[in-house]
Amino acid sequence: MADGQGGALAQFDVVVVGAGFAGLYALYRLRQSGLSTCILEQGSGVGGTWYWNRYPGARCDTESLQYSYQFSEELQQDWEWSERYATQPEIERYLNHVADRFDLRRDMRFSTKVEATVFDERSGLWQIRTGDGNTTFARYVVMATGCLSSSLTPKFEGMESFAGPQYHTALWPKEPVDFTGQNVAVLGTGSSAMQVIPIIAEQAKQLNVFQRTANYAVPAWNGPLDRDYLKWFKANYVENRKRAKRLVSGFLCYYNPKTTFEVSDEDRDREYEARWREGGIGYLAAFSDITTNDEANRLAADFIHRKIRSIVKDPKVAELLIPDSVIGCKRLCVHAGYYATYNRDNVALIDVKTDPVERITPTGVVVAGKDYPADTLVLATGFDAMTGALNKIDIRGRRGISLKEKWAEGPRSYLGVASSGFPNLFTVTGPGSPSVLTNMVPTIEQHVDFIAGCIAANEARGGGTMEPEVAAEEAWVADNDGVAHRTLRYNCTSWYLGSNVPGKKRVFMPFVAGLPAFIAKCDEIVSEGYRGFRFEQIQENARGAA
Repeated sequence: MADGQGGALAQFDVVVVGAGFAGLYALYRLRQSGLSTCILEQGSGVGGTWYWNRYPGARCDTESLQYSYQFSEELQQDWEWSERYATQPEIERYLNHVADRFDLRRDMRFSTKVEATVFDERSGLWQIRTGDGNTTFARYVVMATGCLSSSLTPKFEGMESFAGPQYHTALWPKEPVDFTGQNVAVLGTGSSAMQVIPIIAEQAKQLNVFQRTANYAVPAWNGPLDRDYLKWFKANYVENRKRAKRLVSGFLCYYNPKTTFEVSDEDRDREYEARWREGGIGYLAAFSDITTNDEANRLAADFIHRKIRSIVKDPKVAELLIPDSVIGCKRLCVHAGYYATYNRDNVALIDVKTDPVERITPTGVVVAGKDYPADTLVLATGFDAMTGALNKIDIRGRRGISLKEKWAEGPRSYLGVASSGFPNLFTVTGPGSPSVLTNMVPTIEQHVDFIAGCIAANEARGGGTMEPEVAAEEAWVADNDGVAHRTLRYNCTSWYLGSNVPGKKRVFMPFVAGLPAFIAKCDEIVSEGYRGFRFEQIQENARGAA
């Protein structure tokens, strides 16, 4: 597999599924451990989320200098980010640079969709079946499929009849799309929509935005990186990373230890204003009780409500853009000119919460009996988060039980890393881990390092199987759910809960207690000989029969 393409695969120590941030680091880390490892990737190139989500305006909502690998100091120092918040093309270039710099491509196979992963109890091997008809055997499988990689497409009546092009923000074509002179309909107002809408508005003849649920957003105030700040940050990278790991989200920002009501009304508003002017998701760190106290949350939300009213000139439109949920219950979005876009004469906001979309016609979208003309449909309708990508693969463990069946009433895992009944199968930032509530790249690295440690511990015990004990797994799920219920996280219909997916069990999926608590728990488990995991041996001759 010298060029990473073509030919049937045989057997590896580890197969990694996915070539995004998680997959690339997993390949690098496990290869460093002396394990034969390969990546199977559905796309034709590296990038994961940043390969597929290439819509106009796609940009990370974590600052570039923090949204990057730290496993190589040379890489940190050599790579130059151009903006405070990097665009999709720049992040994709970065990941391609990483793949080339560390010679990762020779162990990758692109355009290879994993369709099934089945555990053979006799041999202790996983059989990975791919869309090209090949079967790969591996002693370990690492699912690096991403938390936001399974796109959701709503099933509106008449969808298939639409005569023009349809684009989903999560499956955007590589070729540029020109909306000049068109009537464009955008369905959805989440994070991706907030990024793409201002760009389309600059081109389109008319842009109609169909909103079911308003979301909170704070400004990015993006721009070129200040050279002095860049120099300082690079000179202090090691210490900055250490400080970030001690913060609940893993983001390097100031977490105010004070509660909302420890300060005067004037000081409170000054803090909100300072956070707004700073930009970014650090707004939620303005006071320590925003996500746990109803009244504190209301005051933080009211400040943003006032900002929306001050920006959007039409009072009726402004009120439609004001969320009716608690702030922080859903993902806090970061935008560049989103609210001001609704001041344009060629942009209209249509409420589909009160009057849902009736149907799609060949030439438009019908709501409340009115046909809104559309030459192009843009679906910014989100993801089946956390579990969607895993459930799309037929993953079967002991006794042929599928992971999807096991997770029907909500995902059950230990640390978000592994699930009982699925030996030697690991998930990077899976449900039950801090994942999407934290800075993803450092969290990914911590996860992969922990998984590498698990594999090393299992190899030291003879290389049999390793999986969570049922009791440990159930305790982890129950503890996380208990903590989540003590916050305001259950007070809305968010993708954190799977509420955006019809029929999906409503369970808060990420680990909510924060990155430092998670790291401490992982370290404690390791120090106690991988407490909560069960190790078993495999018959000597079983693998040869595979």
